Amino acid sequence: MRATLVLGRVAGVRVGVHWSVLLIFAVIAFGLSEGRLPKAYPGHPRIVYWAVGVSTAVVFFASLLAHELAHAVVARRNGIDVDDIVLWLLGGAARIKAEAPNPAAELRIAGVGPLVSLILGALFTLVAWLLKVASAPGLGVEAVAWLAAINILLAVFNAIPAAPLDGGRLLRAFLWWRTGDRLRATAGATRAGRTFGWFLLMLGLVLFLRGATFSGLWLALIGWFLVAAATAEGRQAEMRQVLAGIPVRHAMTPDPIAAPADLTVADFLTDPPYRYRHSAFPVTDAAGAPIGLLTLDQAKRVPEMRRGTVTVREIMLPLSQVTTVGPDDPLADLLPRMEPGAEHRVLVIDEGRLAGIVSSSDISRTVTWLMRAAPGPRDQ
Repeated sequence: MRATLVLGRVAGVRVGVHWSVLLIFAVIAFGLSEGRLPKAYPGHPRIVYWAVGVSTAVVFFASLLAHELAHAVVARRNGIDVDDIVLWLLGGAARIKAEAPNPAAELRIAGVGPLVSLILGALFTLVAWLLKVASAPGLGVEAVAWLAAINILLAVFNAIPAAPLDGGRLLRAFLWWRTGDRLRATAGATRAGRTFGWFLLMLGLVLFLRGATFSGLWLALIGWFLVAAATAEGRQAEMRQVLAGIPVRHAMTPDPIAAPADLTVADFLTDPPYRYRHSAFPVTDAAGAPIGLLTLDQAKRVPEMRRGTVTVREIMLPLSQVTTVGPDDPLADLLPRMEPGAEHRVLVIDEGRLAGIVSSSDISRTVTWLMRAAPGPRDQ
């Protein structure tokens, strides 16, 4: 999941939001402003309800960010770098660069998120009680009480032992500790995730058929997401097992064609090496050092009348927004960080020099080759 809009950095971690956040933000703000708040405290102007509802939705997303930041901070303390945090339709995701080194680290990283949500829920409960004792305006008390309830609910839901929820990570840590096999532990957690996901999906459909249209569709959506995410996580674990010990250099395309930063978009689109061979190109400065990534789609979006004056540097993705690795880094560690699409190519940099480029298809091709080359039962 890539951010549509990067908000900045918090505690050294890049934070962004996906466009789908607008949908859930609107649902929460509308539900509070037109439903819960007027029902609990009628008689106020609509603009007051909306001001409180929108403010509460903002604080809720701040709570989600705190949950994900906790994962990121603890991951870093356990020696695992974090790419970014993205808030999206169903919450948030902290994208880490590698697997936890042991079950204890997995337990700490996974457990801190629900713990933070539970602490926030307790704090909001205390604040709501103090506001009520102080005879504060009822709308404020109701908003804080809602924040308390939603954070506690978030903590409980995330603690369910089903991948990809935090509880699924906790289950994997336990199974990993018991069996000593990370792949078997991941398989167990993903099975639990698919089972729970199908349960929610079927429950949602039952509620929908019984007339609870919105809640039924919402539960079904969450269930479908859990099934899909758990299945993808299981496949990724199998791929990591196959790629264990393989360095990036064995999968990358070495010495890729690069686009000079000062090249105009018109020249980029008309020069055959750029136009016909690939869909994404590293961008280099005058000294040949990589500074970004450019896709054909980015170039084609530039209006034709401006292509002769706009340079590659002006429209490229800067290096800070591109995934980079070294040629000897473990290829398996790239899996959680890669997504389909030309804009998600990974640049391989060796001592400041562009050494190669990696795409999802490169990794798939390497996995296929390794599986075919692996000795079968008759060869052993």
